[in-house]
Amino acid sequence: MSLQALAPYVAVIEIILAVVMAILVLLQTKGSDLGSFMGGGGDMGGGFRTRRGIEATLYRVTIITSILFFLNTIVGFLAWGEI
Repeated sequence: MSLQALAPYVAVIEIILAVVMAILVLLQTKGSDLGSFMGGGGDMGGGFRTRRGIEATLYRVTIITSILFFLNTIVGFLAWGEI
């Protein structure tokens, strides 16, 4: 079975998944201020916290999207004959 016929569709799916994954990563909360970036300050005290509600769902959707992106990349390489 030749995958070359799927190459344009795989490319479009790749672009869509890349944009969605970038948006999902940017939507995730990182902390309240720049001090928490270096491990100090902020409300959290530099520790870990449990994701709940929409934050947990966003985290899971980001992981699923990244797995789909990886699998689509493999299919893309097969379709374009690079592997």
